[in-house]
Amino acid sequence: MIDEQINNSSITYNEKTLDHFTNPRNVGVVKNYNGRGKIGEVGCGDVCEITILVENERINDIKFRVYGCAGAVATSSAVTELAKGKLCEEALKLTDDDVVDFLGGLPEQKKHCSLLGIRALKQAIYDYWLYKQLLESGQVTNRDEHEKVREDLFQQFANEF
Repeated sequence: MIDEQINNSSITYNEKTLDHFTNPRNVGVVKNYNGRGKIGEVGCGDVCEITILVENERINDIKFRVYGCAGAVATSSAVTELAKGKLCEEALKLTDDDVVDFLGGLPEQKKHCSLLGIRALKQAIYDYWLYKQLLESGQVTNRDEHEKVREDLFQQFANEF
């Protein structure tokens, strides 16, 4: 069994969580993704990135990359399993509790890990919708142009605060 040391106390994960940690599902980046969410900062701790391929408002493919503890890996894997095949509107309704329940529970100190995947998923869906609007309005013609517009928008927003 894998244990993590946190402030000299041991954290033990259940079998399903360990399975998602040692055999994570949907790892990587979706080829030709049309939505991307990234939450966290390496300098501050865990980081999760989720890419999705949406067709007819359904998440047909989803993958994740994560930098973090066993809980962050397992919960990110679980999020991809929960969201795959769902309509975007359905996937937006997923909660941290859904992730914890899917895994059969998490140690109390690790429940915050479920936030990463859910937040990255929601950001990826909103990014997809923005990309779709920009494509339809002719403001961008491809994903690279969208990434540049998105970066500029986030920078403008950050500069206001």
